[in-house]
Amino acid sequence: MTGHDLFGMDPRRPGPKTNDAAGSGSLPPAGRPRLRVPDRAQAMWDPSTLDERLADGHPARTIWAVVQRMDLSALLAQVEARGSTPGRAATDPRLLVALVLLAATEGIGSSREIDRRCGRDAAYQWLCGGVSVNYHTLADFRVGHEKVLDELLSDMLAVLVKQDLVRVTRVTQDGVRVRASAGRGSFRRGATLEKLREAARKHVEQLKNQQDDPQLNARVKAARERAARERVGRIEAALALLPAAEAAKTRHTGKPSKDRPARVSTTDPEANRMKTGTGAVLPAWNVQLASDPTSRAVVGVIVGNSGADAQYAQPMRDQVEQRTGATVKEHLVDGGYFNKDALEQSHAQEVAVYMPLPKPQEGRSDPALPKRGDGPGTIAWRKRMTEEAAKRIYKQRASTSETINADLTCHRGLTPLRVRGAGKVKCVALWSVLAYNLMHFAGALLA
Repeated sequence: MTGHDLFGMDPRRPGPKTNDAAGSGSLPPAGRPRLRVPDRAQAMWDPSTLDERLADGHPARTIWAVVQRMDLSALLAQVEARGSTPGRAATDPRLLVALVLLAATEGIGSSREIDRRCGRDAAYQWLCGGVSVNYHTLADFRVGHEKVLDELLSDMLAVLVKQDLVRVTRVTQDGVRVRASAGRGSFRRGATLEKLREAARKHVEQLKNQQDDPQLNARVKAARERAARERVGRIEAALALLPAAEAAKTRHTGKPSKDRPARVSTTDPEANRMKTGTGAVLPAWNVQLASDPTSRAVVGVIVGNSGADAQYAQPMRDQVEQRTGATVKEHLVDGGYFNKDALEQSHAQEVAVYMPLPKPQEGRSDPALPKRGDGPGTIAWRKRMTEEAAKRIYKQRASTSETINADLTCHRGLTPLRVRGAGKVKCVALWSVLAYNLMHFAGALLA
């Protein structure tokens, strides 16, 4: 259809004449049609400022206002450019915090995407205010300050607790499995890891011998050698973690398995395979979240590489009490947290655990009745969960934890991970939680 538009008409010629024999039509106007066509070579002058381009109620303004009140002295202390000393000025940590928080509120988990937004999105341009950033700086910043982010969450909760908006007398806890940055086939046995390490070391030596190759520039050579060294480091880390993986597997099965020895990933050695929400067994991280069912604030975060939830109950209560200075009295969890030792520990601490009883099975005794080996804590839990009041309280767990998990995974950037290692994964989880709490309690944080 050369020379014609999609409707079979040549835009350079007037439209065809209509048949007016029946008297139902009319002749088109004479002459060529007058059209408004784009002129992209014309000069533009826009006198507006960045502040005028951003709507008054945009979340970026709220985020910046909250960031202005954050204590970022730990980040400022790391700035080396001071006074009249030589060197380029550092990027304001408040700007980097605001950019990552805004990205988290929009479900963006890629530093490259944040970099792209800074070049075309009014909200990110408004935050930058003419300051240039790149994805290298953003990527390093997102995962390099776990301790600072942890303290920011504690400071945020302290403000909300002081205003009596958040209470942790009763907390709900649940774990969300987040896909790790590791392939399914990257998990190898010890013997295979030894062979891979030897091959990776030889590859590094081969690349060193190619330094004089005139067909490769220095940048390509350095990149290849760096990638090879990093692979050697990951394989060595996997070998170092192999004994712990063997011990964990023995604890889980009750005996060592010679037929199916433990495996460790060569891409993310700290990650582990576990059953995800879809039922598939994939490389993932277990992100544990504790929430206040009344205010729906997230009050605790733990990142682990084990799919067994029960081991995280006590550490979570300790973390929540340390962050808020209050005492947890009621702990709502699902059936995956069942562990008699954990129940006895909670009972000794006068913490009431609300966890559903197993479903009755034909030919077996009532799960509400005491069983052989039950301690006082387990017996008290079985009796408690038969009461209507306890069942009403337990309903708060699903309505709180499940919806918060969905919010973080769908809207706050807690998506399949692009980072590796427990520390970096913890940073991503903390950014998501900070963004969630900030958007839900911005008014209180600015009061």
